[in-house]
Amino acid sequence: MGEKREQITISSRIEAIDEAVTKAVTYAKGLGFSDDAIFGIDMAVREAVANAVKHGNGLDESKSVEITLADIVEGLEITVRDYGRGFNVEDVPDPTNPENLLKENGRGILFMQNFVTTVEWHNHPEGGMLVRMVKEL
Repeated sequence: MGEKREQITISSRIEAIDEAVTKAVTYAKGLGFSDDAIFGIDMAVREAVANAVKHGNGLDESKSVEITLADIVEGLEITVRDYGRGFNVEDVPDPTNPENLLKENGRGILFMQNFVTTVEWHNHPEGGMLVRMVKEL
């Protein structure tokens, strides 16, 4: 692994999500991830960026979503930052709880946790939410 890093900035539009995912997948393929790992990276990035666009920035096209891809010793580090109000991940109901099975929200966090090695959520000191994901090689 080297010091390779790529920064992607998109506007908060649903149509821009695919652009970020495509760039992340291309970057991950360049690092030598397997097809199964690429599928997981695709799903995790898609979910994190979609959450940033829809929930974080509220589809406000004047707000951007910043995605950073970094080649680190462990594998691939992906950060996704929005400029919304932020949230506390512990406040999101567990989607596997029987009372929440039919609810629309909450599954994205579970997806991310299952498709990458590490997921962390941080309220950014300058506002917004920062999601950090690591997928080990």
